[in-house]
Amino acid sequence: MHNRSIGGRTVSAIGLGAMPMSIEGRPDRARATATVHAALDEGITLIDTADAYHREAGEVGHNESLIAEALAAAGPAADGVLVATKGGHLRPGDGTWTLDGRPEYLKRACEASLRRLGVEAIGLYQFHRPDPGVDYAESVGALAELLDEGKILMAGISNADPGEIRTAHKVLGGRLASVQNQFSPKFRSSEPELRLCEELGVAFLPWSPLGGIREAADLGSHYSAFAAVAEDRGVSPQRVCLAWMLAKSPVVVPIPGSSRPETVHDSALGADLRLSEEEIARLDRA
Repeated sequence: MHNRSIGGRTVSAIGLGAMPMSIEGRPDRARATATVHAALDEGITLIDTADAYHREAGEVGHNESLIAEALAAAGPAADGVLVATKGGHLRPGDGTWTLDGRPEYLKRACEASLRRLGVEAIGLYQFHRPDPGVDYAESVGALAELLDEGKILMAGISNADPGEIRTAHKVLGGRLASVQNQFSPKFRSSEPELRLCEELGVAFLPWSPLGGIREAADLGSHYSAFAAVAEDRGVSPQRVCLAWMLAKSPVVVPIPGSSRPETVHDSALGADLRLSEEEIARLDRA
């Protein structure tokens, strides 16, 4: 597995998005644990979770607890893994999502995540999504305080626009470690945020990076270029997608979601695929 950096810490070039293991359609505990262990076997050292990754109203933090248990069961194989979690986005349990960016709430959420993860300090804590009812600088200010208190080692933001990225960078005194935004073949409007992260030296973590790849399997689709390159290379469109994303910038660290060991294996191999400049240009135009 090739490496990249988040806030000066070395991580695998491709991470594991753990959300599918806790929401609707989630696997049983045994398969979820096997998925996490498969990621470790592939050399993946970044796992992304959140307190909101759960299904029922009474199981806030389901995914955090699952990840903590799986890593504990892995023993020394889990050494060096960076667990990134998030707070500020909530699920009442009826399928909807709500927001709470109040500083006092984010601090309480962080404390609860610390307990579920069983750590003294969270490796990377991210403000999940802007709350229109709270000044963005105030929300991010809570992360600055958590950093100063040593409860988190790195601070990040998610679902942020360029203005919010610059605000977070300023409020955190240059300590913004990462930005996690949606970015994929199907959803490319976060390109300005990616370029800003590159300018600032901040890691860019695409969530749902494989969006559009299911359509790419159809050679007649808008994303047929991904399927065509995959066919030429004898690999999956998924692997081509992640290789394309990594080629965009050294600050990119995709976190494809998975709930099966097999998909973790295929995603991890995306870090080994080197696309030609011609192939990259073709995919950029797709």
